[in-house]
This record gives sequence, structure tokens and C-alpha cells, in this order.
Amino acid sequence: PLGIKLLDSGKEIAHKCDLIIYSVEADKLAQVVAEYGPITKYGAIVAGQTSVKHPEISTFEKHLPADANIITFHAMHGPGFQPEGQKLILINHRSDKAAYQRMLDLFTAIGSDIVEMKDFHEHDKIVADTQAVTHVGFESMGTAWKAAGFFPWDNGSYVGGIDNVKILTTLRIFSYKAHVYAGLAILNPYARQQVKRYAESESELFKLMIMEEEKQFRDRLYRAREFVFHESRKPIMLNDSVMKEFSLSQKPAEQKPNSHLSILSMVDAWYHLGVNPYDNLIAQTPPFRLRLGIAEYLFKNEDLLEESIETALYDKTIRGDDLEFHSAVREWSSIIGYGDMEGYKTHFNA
Repeated sequence: PLGIKLLDSGKEIAHKCDLIIYSVEADKLAQVVAEYGPITKYGAIVAGQTSVKHPEISTFEKHLPADANIITFHAMHGPGFQPEGQKLILINHRSDKAAYQRMLDLFTAIGSDIVEMKDFHEHDKIVADTQAVTHVGFESMGTAWKAAGFFPWDNGSYVGGIDNVKILTTLRIFSYKAHVYAGLAILNPYARQQVKRYAESESELFKLMIMEEEKQFRDRLYRAREFVFHESRKPIMLNDSVMKEFSLSQKPAEQKPNSHLSILSMVDAWYHLGVNPYDNLIAQTPPFRLRLGIAEYLFKNEDLLEESIETALYDKTIRGDDLEFHSAVREWSSIIGYGDMEGYKTHFNA
């Protein structure tokens, strides 16, 4: 009824269509484009929906005709959301002005909040932080809780607003498919570097904790706080009233202090990478915004930060949990460092 004609094969689509979007798993994209790319219609616009653009662009350059317009994009939301008002990154890799304007008009018409990036390198650097490292942090928490043998919402150390945000975000991430996160982490060259730095920050902080090196530990965290959260940064403002709405436990009176090692490690990693996470909000996802929000909430609250530092250094009741987290971060970092796609999926699904 809408005048849509179903074609029998991908080759017919490639040969006839003015706009071709490859919505394929990142690790299978090269195989698909190799089959259909060479017969792309003259002057057609070709795009990909993968979340990592390095391998996508390399594949397009290898298999597409020289006259193809390569204008790729990354919708920063899942398929369950309407595109209106949602951020969409648009990258003009190789095209004429008319073709690029057609893509702008298309995404404007469906209401996307378009962010134009100069190249795919910029995209992958930002996404390494907003998605790959973000996911590893929460995945490590999930792995640690599993290894510790308890549900965090039943444990007094995970009752407060910050911890409830961690739990809810971790549950959200593990509700999706493993291949989505595996491609983000392993196929993005910048992700490996940033995940490695996150693991190094966590390990170095954990060593200072178990040695009770208070001055080094505190100085390091306050130095990172000054870099990431100095007064010129625009705040996200997860205030006390908002944080109280994140509640999973019916027994708040049992709340115990938490070291928040996962958050301390992230802020330390941002400092050592020279990354301004507020700049990366242009490619934000809900988990990244929440992660930055709870980090900001912790580091800008002097009492909370001091409680976290004291707990990390001297509270032995949570040291076992921190050890499990330390082991989990190292496991995830090693899998990503080795480029083990199947190992990532297996570990995720375990």
C-alpha cells in the first residue's frame, strides 16, 4: 500500500537504490560489503550503522566503487526508541555537497538531533569513552557481584543512590546482546587504549588502598578531581533529591559506606588520558551520562568523597568486594586487549 517493493536479494538493492544502509554486526560487515558493495549503484549514498567506524570505513573504501558517496552515521539510541530528539552522529567521509545535504535533510525530517563530526577518528575516540569504557566499568561490577555470590540490592554496602544507579545501569547493560558490546570494545582501536588505562588506574589505586598509602591516594584523587570537575565544567546536577529517587532497598537504615572504587578509577583514568568527559556528552548515551553524573555527584561532595577515601583505605568489610572488582576489571581488560571477540561474548553471557 505504501508503494514499497520487496526485492529478492541484496545485490538488487545495491544495484538499484540511491541510499544503502548496512545494518550488520560489526564483525560480519566486511563479509557482507565484499559481496554487495562492488555493484553499488552509480553515485549512491552508502552508510553503516555500526558503532565503530574504523573497520567500517576501511571496508567501504576497499569494496565500494570510487563514485560512491560514503556518509555514515551512528544513532545514539537503541531500536526501541523513536528517533525524534535522539542524538545522531553524522560523518561525511567522502561525498559531494548535494549528497551530504540529502542525508542532512533525511535525518532532519525524522527529528534526529544531528551532531556533525569531521571524521571517523573523532567519532571512535569519543565512543571509546562514552560506550566501550563505560560498559567495561559496569560489566566488571556485574562480574564482581556474581563472583562474590550475592545480589547487590541485598547488601548494605550497595543501598545508597550512587550504588542504585550502578546496579540499575549494570542490569540494563546485561539485558542486551553481547555482540553489541563486543564490537564496540574490540574493533575500536581507541577503546583498547582507554580500557587499558582504566585497568591501570584501578590497579594502581587498589595497591595504594591495600598498602594504606593515604597521602598518595588522597593527593592522586584530588588532582584528578581538579582536572575533571573544576568550576568551569558545566554540571549535570544529580542532586540529593534526584539521587534519593534511585531506590532498590527497603532498608536504607542498614546502609554502609562504599569505597566506590569503580568511580574513583574512572576519574583517575580520565585524568591520565587527558579526557574531558563533558566534551564527550555530544555523543552521550544514558549509561555514560549516568556514569558521569554519579562521578560528579561523588567528587563534588566533600563529605561523600572523604567517606569513600576512608572506606577504601581502612574499611576491611568491603575489601573483599573491591578485590572481586579488581579481578573482574583485569579479566575484561585482558579479553579486550587480546581482541578475543568470542571470549568477550562468553564472559558477558556467563
